[in-house]
Amino acid sequence: MKKVIVIGGGLGGLSAAITLASKGFTVTLLEKNSHLGGKLMPVQLGQASFDFGPNTITMPKVFQEVISQTGEDPSNYMEFVKLDTHTRNYFPDGSCFDFSSDKEKMVDQLAKLDPVGAKNYASFLKEITRLYKLGEAQFFRRTFTSTKDYLSPGLAASFSRVRPLQSLHGFHQNYFSNPFIIQALDRYATYIGSSPYVSPATFGLIAYLELVEGVYYTKGGNSKIADGFEMAARKMGVTIRTDCKVTSIEVKNKQAVSVSTEDGENYPADSIVMNADLLAAYPALVNEVDRPHFTDKKAKSYEPSISAYVLLAEMNKRHSELLHHTVYFSNDYQKEFESLFQAKKYASDPTIYLSNSSYTEKEKSPNGDNLFILVNAPATSNDTTGIPENYKDHIYNTLAQKGLSLKDHVLTEKVITPEDIQSKFGAFRGALYGVASNRKMDAFFRPRNKSADIGNLYFVGGSTHPGGGSPMVTLSGLNVGKVIAERE
Repeated sequence: MKKVIVIGGGLGGLSAAITLASKGFTVTLLEKNSHLGGKLMPVQLGQASFDFGPNTITMPKVFQEVISQTGEDPSNYMEFVKLDTHTRNYFPDGSCFDFSSDKEKMVDQLAKLDPVGAKNYASFLKEITRLYKLGEAQFFRRTFTSTKDYLSPGLAASFSRVRPLQSLHGFHQNYFSNPFIIQALDRYATYIGSSPYVSPATFGLIAYLELVEGVYYTKGGNSKIADGFEMAARKMGVTIRTDCKVTSIEVKNKQAVSVSTEDGENYPADSIVMNADLLAAYPALVNEVDRPHFTDKKAKSYEPSISAYVLLAEMNKRHSELLHHTVYFSNDYQKEFESLFQAKKYASDPTIYLSNSSYTEKEKSPNGDNLFILVNAPATSNDTTGIPENYKDHIYNTLAQKGLSLKDHVLTEKVITPEDIQSKFGAFRGALYGVASNRKMDAFFRPRNKSADIGNLYFVGGSTHPGGGSPMVTLSGLNVGKVIAERE
């Protein structure tokens, strides 16, 4: 049987491994950390449990598909709970708006805050549905392995229909008049690590996922998705090694022939799937002479997505003003993104996101809220000024000014910085979503799923197609697994 080595056990690597094993390949997965799932990492503080990685889950059918393709019942591996009213948005003027997949709830709220938006909401839903259906049909399931894959007439026709030249912010202005409602919708750009003022309106499709299909939570914590994938992978015969750092890929005659690890082991391969961030790992693992189409200079030329400054806090109190997801918005959203991308500095007036999974599942934190508090942060670089002094206290103080007093109720806490994300997950400059979508070429033409120079080296994950976010990286693994199976 053909041997495949998968480097990295994030959702993309796991989905590729399961797909290939289900098709008869001998698969070995090598992961440098002690856990699988990549950024979908469980964290325990005191008696509270947290998910570091994706807290907002959409497209549950994608995760279920990874399991169902093996003939297994996905419900035996993970259980999804739909959150009908899922995100509470607090605005600088003290007003509040709850996002829901219930159209009537949305229109009732809009009637009070944005009558123009209430009138246009049905048209807005129709347009984001159209954008999503186009993406689903033409982009999500497509694997880009060579230049000719970009030249499909159908792809070109679809590209012209997904509003590539309009900004996401401009798109929302077409339908809504209240600047705070627009601000809340603009936040969807951060789901791909980008700015709503420059990323294309195409990503309005993200709103479809939350406002039409709905937001979900995985019972027991979202890291249960990774646990379910690991269980399925092992059942399919995948050999999994954790705490196993890959140090190099050996290339002969434009073919990857083996992988070496830090402990001195060598793994021969017929094909290799790299789930480690290709912008960082490809240059680190493959000699530059073997990848002339992807030089060190080219790798460094990509604009990284935003990173994150994360504060995990176990509380001794439950705050009734918080839903499962809650956002406190800054006074000047555009200035915030200019700080992150142009000045490469932390915002002095940040938008603050809180996930409180114990709102839905109290067992996750018996003493009070388990708060995952995230502030957008610039990617790491030599140009950054670093984390401002006392930034943690600044976040607590900002929330207190907005009416949410947390500091006196903290039992245990932990800070995770962009530097930690870069080190722990091998993320390119600490980016959460790989390449930013601020530049049109990067939004639609990310690094391809296969090396242009090495015939049997493939890429999955957030830096390649179809993009960042847990459903997309899972799809990249499914897509690449199927391509390898067809070619081999």
